[in-house]
Amino acid sequence: MAIFLEFLLTGISLSMDAFAIAICKGLGMTKVNKKRAVVIALFFGGFQALMPLIGWFLGSRFEKYIERFGHWIAFGLLLFIGTKMIVEAVKENEEEDEGGEKDAPLDIKELLLLSVATSIDALAVGVTYGILPDHPIFYAVTVIGLSTFVICIGGVFVGNIFGHKYEKKAQIAGGAILVLIGVKALLEGLGLISLSI
Repeated sequence: MAIFLEFLLTGISLSMDAFAIAICKGLGMTKVNKKRAVVIALFFGGFQALMPLIGWFLGSRFEKYIERFGHWIAFGLLLFIGTKMIVEAVKENEEEDEGGEKDAPLDIKELLLLSVATSIDALAVGVTYGILPDHPIFYAVTVIGLSTFVICIGGVFVGNIFGHKYEKKAQIAGGAILVLIGVKALLEGLGLISLSI
């Protein structure tokens, strides 16, 4: 039971960035599209499960590289996608005056990049699990992946509720959140702040 709670708390803490992005995705939906919500949750939950497994296989010899470059990769990806989201929201404001579309289809490439960017911490966790005894990796990745999946489904619904009220302002705020998550990852990686749960 204690090991389950440890994995669950790890999964919840690792999924907070993914949760914030799931909220951003929910902002852009007029009505919650359950299929899209499941796809979003599968991407984030899947990568949060896959990355620790990769980290576990890589072992401690790659830990220094993950620590050295992981935060820069996360920062770059989130900065790029967050800025793109803000620019698109501003453009859509202009296009809506001419009858622009709502509920644009999911951008799978973007979702893939976001999933990678938010799961780099999970890669380092997997390396740690490879070193620690009594940490069954397949049990760990199952609990971490499922907890992230459930949390992200909730995030889409939360985002949708706020998205109805605030429309494009919420999408711009969502882009800003991604940029801030990237800045947080960079500052934590550089050791300038410590906000980890």
